[in-house]
Amino acid sequence: MSAVHKTTEDAVIFDLAAEELRSLNAALQALGGKTNRTAWTIVNPRGAHAIAVGVTAPVAITIEGHAGYYCAGMNDGAFVTINGNAGTGLAENMMSGTVHVKGDASQSAGATAHGGLLIIDGNAAARCGISMKGVDIVVKGNAGHMSAFMAQSGNLVICGDAGEALGDSLYEARLFVKGAVKSLGADCEGKEMTAEDKEILSALLQKAGCHETPEEFTRYGSARTLYHFHVDNAGAY
Repeated sequence: MSAVHKTTEDAVIFDLAAEELRSLNAALQALGGKTNRTAWTIVNPRGAHAIAVGVTAPVAITIEGHAGYYCAGMNDGAFVTINGNAGTGLAENMMSGTVHVKGDASQSAGATAHGGLLIIDGNAAARCGISMKGVDIVVKGNAGHMSAFMAQSGNLVICGDAGEALGDSLYEARLFVKGAVKSLGADCEGKEMTAEDKEILSALLQKAGCHETPEEFTRYGSARTLYHFHVDNAGAY
């Protein structure tokens, strides 16, 4: 055990002011699926990029401060909490587990993520959920323009307002927005809220610790006019 991080009864404490980020990620990635070192606290992150990427063990990781680009990228099973803000590409390509940022997230949060749950307590910038492929994302604040661009599957919940071109070129992801939508993207339209939609939304709101009800949200989805090229739709591609 390095002198610059220590194990307490509760957690491994890793100080990024004293040891390189590469060492942290190597230690986390080496845990594998079975470990008794299940709780990690990372102090002095100072906005470093790629903190806790590629973790495949079901461990709890708490980052005490702001994180830079691609924090918790490729997460597969870990529960990552960021007590601060997160930069571009938070939880990018996540497979499973939970990533919870207590502040705001920059652009492309949850990009291409295949599974798991991403919770953003604050606001999300542009392209939240871009090309999402099965992840569930709950934004308690507002989301920026082009959110859910080319989203293929999964659920995006926005408890605040959504920016321009929501759901542009959407496939089969479900979008739920409580507030105002500045504009809808190509092939995105309002949908009737079914009993299944309400059940999915209610479960996600509960998991994220939200007090809203499904009845306060509008559901958006694909109009399915861009699935196959048609000359009449050429201007929308």
